[in-house]
Amino acid sequence: MRYSAPLFTLGLTVIMVLATPASHAGDPAEGKVLAKQCQTCHGIDGIAKIPIAPNIAGESQIYLELQLKRYRDGQREHEMMTVVARNLTDTEIEDLATWYASIQVTATLPE
Repeated sequence: MRYSAPLFTLGLTVIMVLATPASHAGDPAEGKVLAKQCQTCHGIDGIAKIPIAPNIAGESQIYLELQLKRYRDGQREHEMMTVVARNLTDTEIEDLATWYASIQVTATLPE
C-alpha cells in the first residue's frame, strides 16, 4: 500500500504530538520578555514583520513547543531559527509558546 507524502507527514506529526509528554502551562509574562529576541521577524505580537517569516500569534502551544524543540535539537533546520533556538531551555520554550498561543487573533472576511 502506498501513502502520499503529505498524508504520511501529517500522520507522523500527529503521532509525534501524541507521543510528546504534556507540557505544563508556561508563563506568558516570561514568554513576552523572551519574545524580544523574536520580534525582528515574528513581532512581539506574533505578526510577522518580514515577508518570509510566518505569523505565530494564536498558534497552538503544543505546535509551537514542538517546532522550537525540533529547531533546538537539529531535527528541523532554518538558518535563523536553528541559531535562535539552540540555547533555549524547555522552560523558555514553554514560556514562549504560551505567550504566542495566548495572543487572540481575529479575522475579518471580505464582503
